[in-house]
Amino acid sequence: MKFKYTGYKKWLKPRGIQSTIMLAFSVVSVSIMLVLGIVIYIKFSSLSRQEIVQNTQNLMEQTGEHLEDYLLSMRQVSDAVYYNVIKENDFFSQDNTIRQGIKLIYEANRSNLHSIAVYNNYGSLMAAEPVASQKEDPDITKQNWFKQAVGEMENMHFSTPHIQNLFSDAAKRYYWVISLSRVVELTDKGVPTSGVLLVDMDYSGIARMMKKINNQNNGQYYYLCDSNGQIIYHMKQVQIHNGIASENNAGVAEYRDGVYDEYFEGEYRKLVIKTISYTGWKLVGIIPYSAFTHGMFNIRYFIIILILLMAMMLAVIQRFISDKISSPILKLNASVMEYEAGEKPEIYIGGSQEIRHLGYSIQRSYERIDTLMQNIVMEQNERRKSELDALQSQINPHFLYNALDSITWMIEGERNDDAVFMISELAKLFRISLSKGRTVISLRDELQHAKSYMNIQKIRYKNCFSVNFDIDSSIYSYCSVKLVLQPILENAINYGINGMDDCGEIAVSGHKKDDNIILSVTDNGIGIPEDEAELILTDSDRVHKHGSGVGLVNVNNRIQILFGKEYGLSIESELDEGTTVSICIPAVPYTEENRKNLEKGNVHSKEIQG
Repeated sequence: MKFKYTGYKKWLKPRGIQSTIMLAFSVVSVSIMLVLGIVIYIKFSSLSRQEIVQNTQNLMEQTGEHLEDYLLSMRQVSDAVYYNVIKENDFFSQDNTIRQGIKLIYEANRSNLHSIAVYNNYGSLMAAEPVASQKEDPDITKQNWFKQAVGEMENMHFSTPHIQNLFSDAAKRYYWVISLSRVVELTDKGVPTSGVLLVDMDYSGIARMMKKINNQNNGQYYYLCDSNGQIIYHMKQVQIHNGIASENNAGVAEYRDGVYDEYFEGEYRKLVIKTISYTGWKLVGIIPYSAFTHGMFNIRYFIIILILLMAMMLAVIQRFISDKISSPILKLNASVMEYEAGEKPEIYIGGSQEIRHLGYSIQRSYERIDTLMQNIVMEQNERRKSELDALQSQINPHFLYNALDSITWMIEGERNDDAVFMISELAKLFRISLSKGRTVISLRDELQHAKSYMNIQKIRYKNCFSVNFDIDSSIYSYCSVKLVLQPILENAINYGINGMDDCGEIAVSGHKKDDNIILSVTDNGIGIPEDEAELILTDSDRVHKHGSGVGLVNVNNRIQILFGKEYGLSIESELDEGTTVSICIPAVPYTEENRKNLEKGNVHSKEIQG
């Protein structure tokens, strides 16, 4: 029966409703896109600002450390001159020693220094390096660095940049310096007195550090001022001095370390401030708000592209909305496809009367199919169980007769202890053999059954062979098919080592490998010819030699019926060397639930492993 989908859709399509839905959806979608675009832009803008501020702080932290190292080296020069030279010598009697000591320190640090000088408390020059003539009446006591040192005797004082004007220079060159001054104790003719030690640092070293970080092209810059707001370095220092440009350096003096917002000369900007140790100087980073938008052009393009992509998606969605009228058929088709894919959804029943009737019909058909499938599965499970029971029932009854005969002659021979042991092992053997009719037992019980069987056989064969069990105890708690080891052990006795004189050896081993359990039975018997070994597990009609009972084909079939074709037996044999028969089964933990599921065949063994 064919269903003409297109005509039916046209007949049902309400033009007015469809247009209204599309219009409303378009308005909502455009609004969402605009809001989303604005939110994304604001979010990226905020992240960009945070990143710029963080990078500025990191750069200022590094620069601050370099400045602190530079200033610390100057403090160390001052300390070396004072404690190693001035304090240890007398200016009257050891003037030459003092000059030599100052010279050595100056030569060691001349790349960062301009001069070192010592003055007494009256402003008279006591020593200087490099050697130069002092200008006439420089009025030392009125110099700022001298007054700062005398005013606060316990501290070192760093001046703002100024031209060094104390000594004459034949080349008439003038140098910008920063003066480090401190009050020191002098000894002159054995009499202690006070004086001032002056260390003039080369200003170009600080200028180079500041120029290195002032390389931004987005309007961002850095400057250095002292604790009073006096500018030490600024890119526009000359313009500021001449009144052409301005800076809020006086206001910065009131700020502590941190990030601040500021409105200066009609522009909003952020200030990042870091105080330099030893001096109280402030390193100031200026970030104009225009710098935050400098790198946002790519973000704007990204958002525009994103909105265009969303507009394309909107067109696709609008097309979907235009076909919304066909949803009952689409839903019915989807539920049928899910059912065909192996799931069991509720068949969709809705829409018009014809579609509802079709849904009811499909639902009833699938219910009848499910009922038939369940009956087939039940029949297959019963058949599977019957096959297992039939294979298990093939165990050789002669073993019981032989065991009972052995017990009889033991009792007749008054070997009561041996008879009791034989009966005990036989009881264990048949308790596990019966297992309340179960097909799946634990590996612990299967191995106990094998040990009881071999104990009985050793007595029957008068200990003409030895048995060794090497089992990893960690596998005891996994599932096994019942009675898979006994036929293999019987085969090893009858076919492998029967007829050997007290030198037969049988080894049983068991361990876990990956997700599988491996059990092996190895004998040192006569071995199996290669052509015959290949047919043992494939030719079920062959005659088993030496009364091997159920045989290896039986065991292999029982394992594969329960666990799957990928599991079963494998045989390795070499003539006159012996034979190894290995069992591979999945490592399924032995629980009551797993046992029932395996015996019923409700799930595959791989689904319940672990």
